[in-house]
Amino acid sequence: MTHCVCSIIPKDVLERFASDRNLTAELRKAAADSARITDVLRSLRKQAGELTSLTIASGAHLVELAPAPGITVYNCKHTQNLPGTPVPAAKSSRDATAKHAFVETTEVAKFYKVVFGRNSIDNAGMTMMSSIHFGKNFNNAMWNGNQMLYGDGDGKLFIDFTSSNDVIGHELAHGVTQHSLQLAYTDEAGGLNESMSDCFGSMFRQWQAGQDASKADWLIGADIVGPVARAKGFKCLRNMADPADKAALAAQPTQYSQITPGMDPHYASGPPNLAFATACLTHGGNSWEHIGQIWYAALTTSGAVPDMTMPQFAARTRQIAAHSFAGQPAIRAAVDAGWKKTGL
Repeated sequence: MTHCVCSIIPKDVLERFASDRNLTAELRKAAADSARITDVLRSLRKQAGELTSLTIASGAHLVELAPAPGITVYNCKHTQNLPGTPVPAAKSSRDATAKHAFVETTEVAKFYKVVFGRNSIDNAGMTMMSSIHFGKNFNNAMWNGNQMLYGDGDGKLFIDFTSSNDVIGHELAHGVTQHSLQLAYTDEAGGLNESMSDCFGSMFRQWQAGQDASKADWLIGADIVGPVARAKGFKCLRNMADPADKAALAAQPTQYSQITPGMDPHYASGPPNLAFATACLTHGGNSWEHIGQIWYAALTTSGAVPDMTMPQFAARTRQIAAHSFAGQPAIRAAVDAGWKKTGL
């Protein structure tokens, strides 16, 4: 099984910036270094994913660690030494990045508990740990299989990665996937893996703002796009409601038929992203109350299905909608409309 790098910025986006001769040498180097570091961190995530699979298979995950997760923040001080040094009283820290990481992670834990009845990433109260100021001008944020790590960005292409609540929600959702469906990070399963994180990251952002589906912008990573990238016409990483949006740094296909073997999961996630956004917009109201509940059940009630295909996941959501909302045909119709818009 190939496990997830789980970084918010796709490698090819960083490589495009690294080869852009219109950028300064400093920005090109920051992009190139970030791409290489992201690649190396893959090994950490792979090992953690394999351990999680064995833990769940043995039943060791059934022991609750705590009734609620501890939230901890560490400062790497621009090194790549993990986890870094503990940040005391991060909630009230003068370091805005430390405060963001603590407050938003706490809110993500609350989101999963209040909305889905889930106790932390693993549903057993595991500590939610974040390391900030990782690396020098590091243009990425990621779940490495055990914890979060955040770069500060270079200040021009990307800014502080803790400044975007949907980015934090996206990356922590990779941990939820690791501890539930255990989707691989290749082909269709990889696309579903990335899509789950976009869906729950966007839901978290909407829940925090009290926005219904029609008021949400459905953009991923809009708050981390720096001034130089914006000057080039980019406004976000992805647009769930319009995956082909050319103002997105990683514009995606919209149709299932466009998914090809070996496609980067950040791009293969386009069709299921569109299906979710369309279902939410078709039904209306709050994304997390009905459609989000169906997606969460599809993610967490099947056990490990590492190689799940998109048609299988679509069928699963349709089945759950029909069973859980038998008396509400509009919800089933919305889910159906979402997948049909992608050709499924």
